[in-house]
Amino acid sequence: MRALIVDDEKNIRRALTMALESMEHAVTCASNSATALAELRAASFDVVLLDLKLSQENGLDVLEEILRISPQTAVVMVTAYASIETAVEAMRRGAFDYLPKPCTPDQVRQVLARIEKTRKLERRLVELESRLGSDGPESDLTSRSPAMQKVLDVAFKAAESEAIVLLLGESGTGKSVLARAMHRRSPRRGGAFVTVSCPSLSRELLESDLFGHVKGSFTGAHADTQGKVASADGGTLFLDEIGDLPLEIQAKLLRLLQEREYERVGETTPRRANVRVISATNRDLAQAVADGKFREDLFYRLNVISLCLPPLRDRLDDLEKIALSHLTFLAGHAGKNLRGFSPDALAAMRQYAWPGNLRELHNVVERAVILGNGEVIEADDLSETIQTTSELRLGGKLSVEEIEAEHIRRVIANTRTLDEAASILGIDPATLYRKRKKL
Repeated sequence: MRALIVDDEKNIRRALTMALESMEHAVTCASNSATALAELRAASFDVVLLDLKLSQENGLDVLEEILRISPQTAVVMVTAYASIETAVEAMRRGAFDYLPKPCTPDQVRQVLARIEKTRKLERRLVELESRLGSDGPESDLTSRSPAMQKVLDVAFKAAESEAIVLLLGESGTGKSVLARAMHRRSPRRGGAFVTVSCPSLSRELLESDLFGHVKGSFTGAHADTQGKVASADGGTLFLDEIGDLPLEIQAKLLRLLQEREYERVGETTPRRANVRVISATNRDLAQAVADGKFREDLFYRLNVISLCLPPLRDRLDDLEKIALSHLTFLAGHAGKNLRGFSPDALAAMRQYAWPGNLRELHNVVERAVILGNGEVIEADDLSETIQTTSELRLGGKLSVEEIEAEHIRRVIANTRTLDEAASILGIDPATLYRKRKKL
């Protein structure tokens, strides 16, 4: 852990430093509150050992300022026996624990062990809440697809390093799942895995969500917030759909990647954060650079190791295993006993193009679980789109109109806007709108 010792007595600072360093913790010292607060603004600390009596300063006031600047830091009050009641009051105000002065190395070790245990329990709780709130099964990252096997091999080698990774691929191919798996296989597995969804908020709210803000910095900023960069300190920051990151924020992200520095909204004092960044997008970032919508320097900074996840239609050898995994999960939640899929259902699923990839597969299986009545999922339990398109094969007994209509459906399903779909199809948006109404 990273520890900050704040005490005006040199001998106390020296004794605590020796004790902490013997336990292989990184130590920084400060003799007054001004220096301590400057250190906290410049870097992150897991624990602060704070003297309750700093010359003429009240340690309780310093405690409140420390927790305002760095609410995730555990503060341990160091106090003489006569001040135990005051130390207890400090704990009521947010201190984690207290130590008597002078204290033994064993007492310090026990307090730090409690802090580490509490941190692990908090991280475990977040993980469990995430799983309980999940609408899908825990992913099995094994594959029979050569393309996916290659991606996984490189991903898990990269996970062991500190390299920035860029995950590419269509929507729903499992980029966020792979990012989390890389975190779990990394040296940072004990830290937090924090996700930022770049398209989900306005520019102002996204900047605040990412970097934090100070009270009063904008309308509605009623209190200080630390931001997700600070939350991910020591862990992994996952930037989902980074191709949608506004240009104004791209410059600040580049600074974080290059210098590990950032500033909260409304604040001029730089802060430091030690985060490993994994980003993902379904956009062509090189084209976005050419169009002036994405910074070239940021693109090259993110593109240290890039991995393109294959779409589900290119890894059909995995289709049945993935579908069965979702079936088991969803049937369990629905209280149904379903054994699998009929041969006709599997054949129909294998012939479908899956424009929505794994996300669409989950939705299709969920619908079949709800509507199915037998012990297995039949082809009739699948969505009409899959039942219809399973018959659509080039060279079959199909009209040109049927082939065109299905092609248009799939392009629309795999693009964000009608303008984008029209560009791919080579027709103007007005024509596509008219054709879509007839589908």
